[in-house]
Amino acid sequence: MESNTVKIGLFGIGLEAYWNQFEGLEQRLKEYLSIVEEKLKLAHPQIINLGLIDTPEKAFDAGSKFRMQDVDLIFLYVSTYALSSTVLPVVQRAKAPVIILNLSPEPAIDYETFNRMTDRTRMTGEWLAFCAACPVPEIANVFKRTGIKFHQITGMLHNDPECWTEINEWIEAARVAHTMFYNRLGCMGHYYSGMLDIYTDLTQQYAHFGGHIELIEVDELSAIRRSVTEQEINHRVALFYEEFEVQADCEPSEIRRAARTSVALDRLVEKYQLGSIAYYYKGTGNNDNEDTMSSIILGNSLLTANHIPVAGEYEIKNAQAMKIMDSFNAGGSFTEYYAVDYNEDVVLMGHDGPGHITIAEGKSKVRPLKVYHGKVGRGLSVEMSVKKGPVTLLSVVEQAGGKLMFLVAEGESVEGPILQIGNTNSRYRFSVGARKFINGWNSYGPAHHCAVGIGHIASKIEKLGQLLGIAVAQVC
Repeated sequence: MESNTVKIGLFGIGLEAYWNQFEGLEQRLKEYLSIVEEKLKLAHPQIINLGLIDTPEKAFDAGSKFRMQDVDLIFLYVSTYALSSTVLPVVQRAKAPVIILNLSPEPAIDYETFNRMTDRTRMTGEWLAFCAACPVPEIANVFKRTGIKFHQITGMLHNDPECWTEINEWIEAARVAHTMFYNRLGCMGHYYSGMLDIYTDLTQQYAHFGGHIELIEVDELSAIRRSVTEQEINHRVALFYEEFEVQADCEPSEIRRAARTSVALDRLVEKYQLGSIAYYYKGTGNNDNEDTMSSIILGNSLLTANHIPVAGEYEIKNAQAMKIMDSFNAGGSFTEYYAVDYNEDVVLMGHDGPGHITIAEGKSKVRPLKVYHGKVGRGLSVEMSVKKGPVTLLSVVEQAGGKLMFLVAEGESVEGPILQIGNTNSRYRFSVGARKFINGWNSYGPAHHCAVGIGHIASKIEKLGQLLGIAVAQVC
């Protein structure tokens, strides 16, 4: 689905009555606002800066401009005292999430120099340049009483990594929310029969994320597959050998079979402009469909590596989780509990089917399997382990009553033996220990699948949840 890039709005606030009273104050505050804009542009180039708003009339105009520009997120820079009546119309009209930036221009007022000033009017003007914190309670009060949800960041304009990391995370979260709203999720096949935890209300997916869900028949992929040329297959086989470590016991005919399906998948994705996929095929005796779906793993792994995450077993909620992780540039590979190693206090997690090969430790291996356990057919499969280092797990949980929540845990992918069974498989250590992690995670009632990505990004997911109105629970 085509969409414009995420748009970030910015405006500052002040009090018009001050400008004639305190020479240079207005220009000084505008310069601070310019600094904020330049720093925001380091994280996102498209900043819509409407300048210093100092009257209700300008506020109404600014709100209309933000609304016409369809901004996804607004940063409100509080430069000095300002009336709440110059703020409320902006955010009421714009109807976008708002972040209050309460940023001091310096770590502290130079008290000695300040108190040596002989002109008390100049002293007041200097004080007002440091007065960002003053109107924030007023703004918060009015936002609360008028039902406007807001978030606030308190810190310094310069030399404050904690503050600016938080600001950048809000921008990242807004980008991901934007991506999810415009994402097209393809659902091909049907649920794994009896796997009750993965069933979901598709309308609730729309309600929480937006986007579009396209229901696709396996027959369509099989039909596309029949039109793939030998030249296309040869090119895809060459790509397989570039991207994977193809094991010597993989039959050439199986590699070509997977290549044909991979090309067909790319065409299907292009036709429907898909940004993610959930799929499963039980098998009905239709040889074409069984041939297609038993040769799909390598192609789905390539799609996942190219920002089109693919979730098996028709796990729509986990396709959403994987898309979120991938949109944060963390990866997002399909996974579940395998076993617990109590000697090492680690949890073994992985899954059959496609893996996110760009977050793998080294090249992912391709191995032949004589049977896909619990599924139709035989063929090639991907074996990989997630890169060693920090990881984050994310589950999109459907609660009783239908509302969604995010369940998050941070851990480490650690060294050690994995099961060489042709599936994804990793060892994860959690700060609370394996037992407490499993009990804590399960207590929220997630489906048995989740998405794993590299890096610790729970704070970003927390912000995404706030932007989307989705509750977030973090186990560790």
